[in-house]
Amino acid sequence: MSLTEEERQAIVFYRLEKAQQSMEDIHKVLPLGVWNIIANRMYCALYYAASALLIHDGHKVSTHKGVISLFNFNYVKDGPLSKEDGSLFFHIFAFRQGSDYDDFIDASEEDIKGYLPQVEALIEKIISLINNK
Repeated sequence: MSLTEEERQAIVFYRLEKAQQSMEDIHKVLPLGVWNIIANRMYCALYYAASALLIHDGHKVSTHKGVISLFNFNYVKDGPLSKEDGSLFFHIFAFRQGSDYDDFIDASEEDIKGYLPQVEALIEKIISLINNK
């Protein structure tokens, strides 16, 4: 089943809102030092933004790894995003997986403060790509 233009735009808007809400959540809990939660929210924000871009451009997305793969194939491989952007998305996914599901792996303040500005910048790039199409 394909989406109507109105449905597609509604989903894109909703996912961008979810990305922005995830970033707001991060800044609310940052002073609490709940690093694993923040790692989770960083990944979710990237996932929502990337899936919004893919849906905006007519791609069907269903899994987290599928979103990462399609994102890299369509926006990183030949541009307009850099290989570093693609690596960051995959790394944040792996980082979140480890901090959420693996024993004895916890995010730290140093990890978060190192990645947070990069994640915010990538989300802004993604939003810009959506707004400029």
